[in-house]
Amino acid sequence: MTASPTPAGARSSASLEPGWAEEVRALARRRDAVLLAHNYQLPEIQDVADHTGDSLALSRIAAESDASTIVFCGVHFMAETAKILSPDKTVLIPDAAAGCSLADSITVDQLRAWKAEHPGAVVVSYVNTTAAVKAETDVCCTSSNAVEVVASIPEEKEVLFLPDQFLGAHVRRVLQRENMHVWAGECHVHAGINGATLTAQAEANPDAELFVHPECGCATSALYLAGTGAVPADRIKILSTGGMLDAARTSNAKSVLVATEVGMLHQLRRAAPDIDFRAVNDRASCRYMKMITPEKLLRALREGRDEVRVDPELAARGRAAVQRMIEIGQPGGGE
Repeated sequence: MTASPTPAGARSSASLEPGWAEEVRALARRRDAVLLAHNYQLPEIQDVADHTGDSLALSRIAAESDASTIVFCGVHFMAETAKILSPDKTVLIPDAAAGCSLADSITVDQLRAWKAEHPGAVVVSYVNTTAAVKAETDVCCTSSNAVEVVASIPEEKEVLFLPDQFLGAHVRRVLQRENMHVWAGECHVHAGINGATLTAQAEANPDAELFVHPECGCATSALYLAGTGAVPADRIKILSTGGMLDAARTSNAKSVLVATEVGMLHQLRRAAPDIDFRAVNDRASCRYMKMITPEKLLRALREGRDEVRVDPELAARGRAAVQRMIEIGQPGGGE
């Protein structure tokens, strides 16, 4: 099997202090903490966590856990979501500065102004948003259930979909919904995985399957390749991160090209070790996700910093938007 190049922002476990993982687990037990790691985290962070997955699935695990403390190895909006769903628990993030370009692409004031331009419209927000934006939202969605959520809204109702323009375009294309307005936000990492790169990789690897996240700038190009027959349609799959793992476990492919943040390769290789998983763009590494390091995780557990707090009123309103999504259909995967 040919290994993909070491992704930007990754590090070797050889640089870690011996016994650090044992210390992390001992400190977590002492603090009555559950350790959660997003799929895009450094491999060593994923390996030491109690649970690894997408942000919403992890937040739901946290809410169901008996642990009094949640240590969320991810970006800030994810830790906020965990706090929204677990208001009585202590939530720590190992680096409070770990932000998200997608969540930052719309502010609550911008959303209020947009709503004022479209009175009566139903606001659908991707879970990759701040607590304040969720509080102004009617119903949340994930990348795996966004089509189902929007389809549940009466056709005569205008829809304001935010913040990801590529996911929004995917939903609008599937549903052919003309009264759906999409905010022009994006994840800078996913936007950088473009159609030209995907096409070149597909041509260079004609037998590979393609796993493409709907946030990617290349999602439209993937469908174009299928439509023209350049790549057989059954080899192109538009999937959330959770959907990618499910597909990996059942795939008969020998190689798969993956269009999402490179941290996902670690979980895919664990799920299907006989498949050669390669990044469409091996530079698609989120610097915010990679801010969570073993040293910072140890610091959070030793010192109880940085605690995530959400205003109770905002949390209650945001929780209602997430709950409405769950009532529409169980999310099969988050981002």
